[in-house]
Amino acid sequence: MTTYRSVSIDGLDIFYREAGSRSNPTILLLHGFPTSSHMFRHLIPALADRFHLVAPDYPGYGNSSMPTVNEFDYTFDRIAEIVEKFIAAIDLKNYSLYVMDYGAPVGYRIATKYPERVQALIVQNGNAYEEGLREFWEPIKAYWHDRSSENADKLGHLFTLEATKWQYTNGVRNLEKISPDTWTIDQLFLDRPGNKEIQLALFYSYGTNPPLYPQWQEYFRQYQPPTLIVWGKNDYIFPVEGAYPYQRDLKDVELHLLDTGHFALEEEGETIANYIRQFFGARLQPILA
Repeated sequence: MTTYRSVSIDGLDIFYREAGSRSNPTILLLHGFPTSSHMFRHLIPALADRFHLVAPDYPGYGNSSMPTVNEFDYTFDRIAEIVEKFIAAIDLKNYSLYVMDYGAPVGYRIATKYPERVQALIVQNGNAYEEGLREFWEPIKAYWHDRSSENADKLGHLFTLEATKWQYTNGVRNLEKISPDTWTIDQLFLDRPGNKEIQLALFYSYGTNPPLYPQWQEYFRQYQPPTLIVWGKNDYIFPVEGAYPYQRDLKDVELHLLDTGHFALEEEGETIANYIRQFFGARLQPILA
């Protein structure tokens, strides 16, 4: 059974989903934009018999607190700090990181700070290489260089229902497999007063991530976390060019390209769950036995 809880971190209510016995290996599930822990709603019960799974919502997302941009510093540094304090608050000692989209810069900040705690990585369309930032990112890069209202206006369409639906449907094989609940729920949260300003702040803050890529890559090379890559190869936001470079730096890396789009769990959730079971079964057998 998945449980739904909240814990207070720096005066914010951080919502999270949790399932599975704490005696099993922990996977910390870090969501992307514009979703929340809701994206893991099927994966969690699919793995809960052999794993302990925890999926928080970041501030400003899902069911966590949503302070305004004047009340909270919406940067990837600050969100990673909140997740770090969340990990301490619920007493996670060792864990694997499942990173997707925004979850990658959040998770890699934590991994580089506490490498000894990270048992493995699961990467689903989460970028750590310059090769992975292509056409989609050009207007966002312009915003990094000039945080003008004109450049901000060019990003406004990314917060619309049409764009949210597109994130779930672009590149998928079978539209009938994609529940409209996904984009409907995400859009409900995006449409809250003040949330557009939050998303713009994080679009701007994403510009702090590429300068950290060399540090993250050095972490891969030095600590060699076993890494499972499950990548929706038709993703326009984080294209497949961002998946291959992991193989340069990691020795124990398994790459699976899935014939689907950005939110690969929606169409390939069962496949991804099976890959996780096989991957961990081969590497953490003494723990899983």
